[in-house]
Amino acid sequence: MASGMQVFLLLLWTANTPQGAGVKVFPPVNFTLTVSALAQVLIHWKPNPAQEQNNSTIRYDVKILSPVPEEYDTRRTHSVRTAALHNGFSACVRTLLLQEDLQMGSDWVKGNLPPLPGAAETSVTNLSCVTHITLPGNVSLHCTWLPGQGAPEDTEYFLFYRYGAHTEECHTYIKDKWSRNTECRFSSTQIKPGEIDNLIVIHINGSSKRAAIKPFQQLFNQNAIEKVNIPRNISISLEQNDLLATWEKPISPFHEECFEYEFYLINLKSGNKQILKISSNSFRLRIDVSSRYSIRIRANHNHICRARGLWSDWSEVVFVGKNKLDNSIAWILTLLCVSTSCTFLLVALICKINHVWSKLFPPIPTPSNKFRDPFPVDYERARTCTSSTETEVGSLAEDLYCSVLDDSVF
Repeated sequence: MASGMQVFLLLLWTANTPQGAGVKVFPPVNFTLTVSALAQVLIHWKPNPAQEQNNSTIRYDVKILSPVPEEYDTRRTHSVRTAALHNGFSACVRTLLLQEDLQMGSDWVKGNLPPLPGAAETSVTNLSCVTHITLPGNVSLHCTWLPGQGAPEDTEYFLFYRYGAHTEECHTYIKDKWSRNTECRFSSTQIKPGEIDNLIVIHINGSSKRAAIKPFQQLFNQNAIEKVNIPRNISISLEQNDLLATWEKPISPFHEECFEYEFYLINLKSGNKQILKISSNSFRLRIDVSSRYSIRIRANHNHICRARGLWSDWSEVVFVGKNKLDNSIAWILTLLCVSTSCTFLLVALICKINHVWSKLFPPIPTPSNKFRDPFPVDYERARTCTSSTETEVGSLAEDLYCSVLDDSVF
């Protein structure tokens, strides 16, 4: 009975002993880290020649230690990673041996790349970049930065961008008051606007006669830094008590459902302001028809199709509704003009009735004639006619006679 129990326990222990308990797992060999492009590292190793497979599966566990921790496994003996390398790069790898449900790992093999050379605090700071679709299929790039606090005044910075396999240097810079490059513009790039989550690598190095300038690298998700274009063909109208708004999506390779909008509405009568989020390219809102409104719209990508970018600029202001304020001012101005005119006419009439004008502006007396007139009889007759004309007394026949007489005198 006792011997039977011992045999049973031996069989039970054998059944629960891992099949690979006696298998040794060796670490990879010839582990190397190589910079293959701007901010790109080729991680490479070889299988250990002493490693026995024995119907097992061999994989490799790769761990990125810096600058950004990451861990993954692969069947291959190489891997490519994109990372900012100005502060160095560190990674390690080990062999994984898989037998059925059992996984065994070797020791880690570690490698590192040193930081890029240069004096402390000479690298650029506050690097910021924005892309913009200027035409269908064309993307511009605009980057700004500040010089490092330890950078001498004679420092010259130079920017490069890498997108995929394409690397390009900037040729259009804007300088600060010390003539240092602090801004770069690419009117056209190799960035593809329809791609999702691709990385844009920015590398800025520098030179100075007084110090070694440390390079700086930063990675940008192309969707996250894209400034969306303004919505197009905005139409605003009123339908009874409703405000109707329609527009077209911005210039972009993405479809209409990939955008969201903000609708900025101001009631110019009450001063109330509203920002409404809208997921379509049309909108209806009940408003106060006695008020006048100003409207602006801007766009951004939503999370359905890709990462959100930067909001577009606001569209130009569109006004809609009655302008009670303008009407009131017009009525006031009209009333003021009418009252002023009436007052002026009334004053003129009063002055005429009371002979104020003759008192303020008396008639100029006729100068006396100190010389003898060689024609006294005719002169008297002419003077008589002139006097009768000034007093508007006389007949039409006398007027005609005076005219004949004047001709005979002059």
